[in-house]
Amino acid sequence: MTNTTSVWGTADVSSGKGASDENFPVGSLLISKRLRPHVHAYYDYARVIDDIADSETLAPEDKITRLNAMEDVLLGKREPINRPDAQSAATLRRSLLQTHVPFETATDLLIAFRDDSRGHVYQTWNDLLEYCRYSANPVGRYLIGLHEESSAAFAPSDALCTSLQILNHLQDCAGDLKRLKRCYIPADLMQNCGTSQNDLLAGSTSPAMRRVFNTMLDGVEALNQKASGLAAHIRDRRFRMECAAIVELAHCLTRRLRREDPLAGRVALRRADGMHAAIAALRAWA
Repeated sequence: MTNTTSVWGTADVSSGKGASDENFPVGSLLISKRLRPHVHAYYDYARVIDDIADSETLAPEDKITRLNAMEDVLLGKREPINRPDAQSAATLRRSLLQTHVPFETATDLLIAFRDDSRGHVYQTWNDLLEYCRYSANPVGRYLIGLHEESSAAFAPSDALCTSLQILNHLQDCAGDLKRLKRCYIPADLMQNCGTSQNDLLAGSTSPAMRRVFNTMLDGVEALNQKASGLAAHIRDRRFRMECAAIVELAHCLTRRLRREDPLAGRVALRRADGMHAAIAALRAWA
């Protein structure tokens, strides 16, 4: 039998982040009270595996060992020990069995976080989209499954989730490189614009790096346009309002990243953006 300590390790990798630290609402009041505990179970699991992948103290092989152990608990192949990380996988397992949401919405996330643990390099925009397919898109598909919505919502949901992930990468590009030695900016795009990863640590955005960011934001805007059709595919009124609000927030953050410098400080949503999102949600009520 595998030694439990060697599998789970003893280091605490929790970032201390919670749902309130995210750009976009997690299990907000727009989500049915009946479903909210399931959303929080999914978020808690995702937060744990993200923290493992982002740990600055664990070696890559130790991260992957822990992620594999989380997957084993999730799939019922390993008994969970009495630790928050293991218990989050056990709780989500019970939730998925109860709601009949596909387990792939949770296991697919591990594919991306294993790549993060290995320090995967993203050479092209398509490489980045493929990463988002596993790191972000499962979240939307989980919520669609939880609400028993049509698979017709998958394509605009995937576009929205990919947009949100890339926007987050742009917000955190300097910190990711400095703290985690990780870069999600496509290497060929930087090369074509005459810049490099080193310019991400300059404290301000050079003209060449601004061209990189703007090219990526062009791609994000195309995703946002596709995501704009999401609410039309959602029957549940409360969930439809949530989707409409998040799509509007994605548009708002895209515009802010066009105007503001993510290397000089974190570009964040503001109260006015929340008001725009609230209006979008109300429009989706009908």
